[in-house]
Formats: sequence, C-alpha cells, structure tokens
Amino acid sequence: MATNTILTKAYAVNIFKYGNRSFSTIPTDYHDPVKTHAATTFSLGEIDNALVENYISQEEYDTTLSIKKAEQESPLL
Repeated sequence: MATNTILTKAYAVNIFKYGNRSFSTIPTDYHDPVKTHAATTFSLGEIDNALVENYISQEEYDTTLSIKKAEQESPLL
C-alpha cells in the first residue's frame, strides 16, 4: 500500500507531539514512514518528550532515534 505524505505528517504530529494517536491506531504501512518523518523533522527534545509522556514506547523511541542518528551521519550530497 502506498502511503500518503499528508497522512504521514498528520500521524507523526498526533503521535509524537500531542499523544492523541498511537502506532496501534494507524495502519501498519505508516509505522516506518511516521518514524522517519519524526526523526527527520522533530527535535531530539520533542522525541524525548514523546517517550516521557508515554506517547510512544521505548521500542518506538529507539527505532526513531536510530533513524535520526543514521540521517545525521549521512554525508550531504
């Protein structure tokens, strides 16, 4: 299934910033794109806060941070 960019952004904001959605309430096909969007768009503080507020699980946090770290280590083209 192809993912919609607008839905990906909306899911990321609602999960990571507001906590009014969770990964269990969105289609599985959106899990990785949402984590990638959060990792590349949100600050470390915003991602940390999502964990502290229990908006995301430790596993979701770890996956998102690994994406963020990989993005930061990628050489610029």
